[in-house]
Amino acid sequence: MSEDRLRAVVRMAQAMAAAPDGLDVARVAADHARVALDASMAAISTWDRAQGRLRILVNDGDLAAGEEPLPADESYPVAHFPEIAEDGPNGPLPRAWIETTEGDGPRAAGLRSRGRCCCVVAPVLLEGRAWGELYAARKAGAPHLNSADAEFAAVLAGQVSAGLAQTERLAAVRRLAFTDPLTGLANRRAVDGRLAEAVRRHVEEGSPAGLIVCDVNGLKRLNDERGHEAGDRMLERFADQLSLVAATLPGALAARLGGDEFCVVVDGAPADEVVRAAEEVCRAALRFPEGEGVACGVASTEDPVGPVESPARLFRLADAAQYRAKAARSARPVVAGRGERAAAVLRLASAEAPVVSEARDRRRFRGVRVHGADAGRLLDAGLAAMDAVDGAGARLAAVAETVGRMSDAAAWEVREGEAVRDAAVQRPAPVEGGAYPVVASGSGGGWTVRVMGDERAVGVRELGTVLRVLVAAAVVPP
Repeated sequence: MSEDRLRAVVRMAQAMAAAPDGLDVARVAADHARVALDASMAAISTWDRAQGRLRILVNDGDLAAGEEPLPADESYPVAHFPEIAEDGPNGPLPRAWIETTEGDGPRAAGLRSRGRCCCVVAPVLLEGRAWGELYAARKAGAPHLNSADAEFAAVLAGQVSAGLAQTERLAAVRRLAFTDPLTGLANRRAVDGRLAEAVRRHVEEGSPAGLIVCDVNGLKRLNDERGHEAGDRMLERFADQLSLVAATLPGALAARLGGDEFCVVVDGAPADEVVRAAEEVCRAALRFPEGEGVACGVASTEDPVGPVESPARLFRLADAAQYRAKAARSARPVVAGRGERAAAVLRLASAEAPVVSEARDRRRFRGVRVHGADAGRLLDAGLAAMDAVDGAGARLAAVAETVGRMSDAAAWEVREGEAVRDAAVQRPAPVEGGAYPVVASGSGGGWTVRVMGDERAVGVRELGTVLRVLVAAAVVPP
């Protein structure tokens, strides 16, 4: 690096150190980068992960029509610039790169429309993750930027990172109220506010409201085998991809609900677009070599899901669909109100919330063996069985037989109050006149399903959870 460029780096660092806040740091950085790179203009942008947008903080120099020094709302979908996402479709995050008018992407189109010949883009990193970009361009007719300029731009971006670090620490304290600290996405508090607004607009104006709920598969295994740092890294990577996908839906908010659960709140987009985005989320998650995909549930007020007059109802619909996807190990999203078993999702969404949450939140639930049957598959088969019949009694009889046979139980029965409405014996007790003990049961709405068998061979806790969820779903109308 030449002595002139070394001096330019020092001047930039000194000027940023004197800046009072983050916006002034960005303004000073853009000014010094433009001069140091002999560019006609420079800009500093930040990645708004919750909105999936690349937001321009500062434009400096010879600006084109529509560009402002301190834009109120100049932003672009990150999906148009996926190279900013670490380990994105274009591979690991580069140090810096040159683009010209000969290209065919959105940056090249922007150069042509604004009378510029080329630009250099250098990612700005904070704590090892992409925070935003340093962008510098030259006007048409000027000498093109070269690889040495790209390397210098990467050095300047490193100085921007250092200057922003201190102000970011201060700003982070203010953002914590609505931001997930690990992923940079919105948190549950932000989701509650945005979902309430989306449902309000649906009720008052008729605009569609949608929700995607995701549960990342394989996090516990990864934490156990490679440590929580590896698990956190996978969550960060998934969050980046979720942000990219959310950026394709106008008015969407990407968020982490906690643990391995994420969601996207969608305000105003048609149901088919929400489903398309969920399918892309599932595909993106399957590309992670260390992961096992994602269970994805979708709900939209445009689909036949009944009245949605509260945020809780929309969340319950998407959550129930996600639970079905988890139980079926589906590589595609399950959509409330669609598909052959739509009624089962609606019943789950109408069931008692604590019961469904108990099963959904039980991290050991998937893969547990109950008399040779997988607990998740028991749930899926029970929901499918009740879809074929009408009436709580008939649905519960179908559930009892399905779960009983799949779990190799000795006997099962369905009670309404104290009256036995249905019963079957698959394997008589070994002692004449004796009976197997009740090893698991589920109750709700005055009904009870009981399963009898050898309690030493049955996963009692998990089988009871399955039965409670199925009874709760069977006793409410779809």
